Amino acid sequence: MEDFDTFGVMIDMSRNAVMHLDGLKRLFVLLKKMGYNCVLLYTEDTYEVDGEPYFGYMRGRYTKEEMKEIDRFAAEIGMTAIPCIQTLAHLNAIFRWGQFPLDCDDILLTDDPRTYELIDRMFATLSECFRSRRIHIGMDEAHKLGRGKHLDIHGHENTIDIMKRHLERVLQIAQKYDYEVMLWSDMYFRSWNNGAARIPKCIIPQEIVASVPSDVIPVYWDYYQTDESAYADMLENHKQLSAQTWFAGGAWCWYGMIPYNRYTLQSMLPALDACRKHGTRNVFMTMWGDDGGECSHFSQLPSLFYLAEYARGNRDEAKIKAKFKRLVGIDFDEFMQIDCPNDVVPYEGKPRNPSKYMLYSDYFNGFLDYTVQEGAGSKYSDYAKQLYATAKKSRQYGYVFDTAAKLCDVLAIKYELGVRTRKAYAEGNKEALERLARNEYVQVAKRIDIYARAFEQQWFRDNKPHGFDVQDHRIGALLRRTDSCRRRILDYCAGKISRIDELEEELLPFGEQGQSTSINKAPLYATANIIHFSSVPG
Repeated sequence: MEDFDTFGVMIDMSRNAVMHLDGLKRLFVLLKKMGYNCVLLYTEDTYEVDGEPYFGYMRGRYTKEEMKEIDRFAAEIGMTAIPCIQTLAHLNAIFRWGQFPLDCDDILLTDDPRTYELIDRMFATLSECFRSRRIHIGMDEAHKLGRGKHLDIHGHENTIDIMKRHLERVLQIAQKYDYEVMLWSDMYFRSWNNGAARIPKCIIPQEIVASVPSDVIPVYWDYYQTDESAYADMLENHKQLSAQTWFAGGAWCWYGMIPYNRYTLQSMLPALDACRKHGTRNVFMTMWGDDGGECSHFSQLPSLFYLAEYARGNRDEAKIKAKFKRLVGIDFDEFMQIDCPNDVVPYEGKPRNPSKYMLYSDYFNGFLDYTVQEGAGSKYSDYAKQLYATAKKSRQYGYVFDTAAKLCDVLAIKYELGVRTRKAYAEGNKEALERLARNEYVQVAKRIDIYARAFEQQWFRDNKPHGFDVQDHRIGALLRRTDSCRRRILDYCAGKISRIDELEEELLPFGEQGQSTSINKAPLYATANIIHFSSVPG
């Protein structure tokens, strides 16, 4: 591409969905046809490391043979595969085994010899599997660096001093394997900017500038702005750190089962404009999998295609859409409707994900019912019909539309079921409650099961099986809870119990009444009670 030397994607393999080789190869071919020339594999612990059997244990990690095949295939079709790992934070999954030194949260204990033994083995293994001499070492969002066991051992130290010393050790190891190192740049801003990763154009403190080694490539990540000037300011700030800065945008897929193609374009087109104007020639789009990696990357094709065309200078929307249909076989605007399950309340330009949180929202403890717009749930039936129609048009990509349609079938009932239950209870209308229990609760359980089977097929078409157990746990709990609530309603209606305690609670404000919100941690919105997951022993 004329304005960009690198135009790639980063695929998150660390939030349970580890794409299997067939899925990856199908995606690589499509990306290459679109014009992408680089892929970064984001693997926190989902890759084999020689001498570390517990690293990625039971997580679907890539074997050395698989990594070599990924690298070989990428090179064969003219793409570069770059390992993207973590060497400081974001390693929560490894600490459950008690084999690795922990500072606190998900952060490795710096200055501990075992930490650097692990990192050396990471580099040694990856250098054998990937021909690229670039490696992304992460180091982002280590918010409590030095505040755990490090504090107990060494006392209080400035975060940037710990970072600088740790990075020096990591770079020494990287040099052994002839690696050019990339790392996320946010920690160079957080330490003096009240913990924030972004700031308007400014003069960066000299001690911060001096702490960035000249041979390191900072990567500025940002996918939350829709104003070109916000990206421009940060790109100018980064020029004080390095002339080699890369930009990492975001192809929005981390809010549940449904992508946000529209917001990808809304946020990334001005980002690309800023990169072009400010001379940033290396760009990639992150594809995160927060809270389970549920979204198929094949549901993101229209936004990924549009960005690639825009990056090569094509501003003719009609031509972009026509080219997309020739590549994929589905009309661009029709494919973009994969986003619709989040549109139950009119889209206002900010990502919202009711399609996920209202799937798991509790019927009795549903504090997110406050965001439900009464009467809007009927839209889901129309969405389902539309998505089923698209599914029938494509053998290759119909499965993602079919899964989305079946999710809408569930939400056509479930979106308002908690609200309707609470309202009937408040009115003392046992007749209405019994109708809900004998009809809607029975039907929604059937639809949840049908959706779960479609979602399972989608997952296994793209990914390894590891991580789907989390989805089984969540959906299985949802089915069990549906039946439990149904039976308690019937007991109440029959006079076997005198009240349903949860429905006696007043529904307090949470967000804006009747307006969808964005929340993407299933254990937090499935219940107001405590579901505690800790990967750290003790």
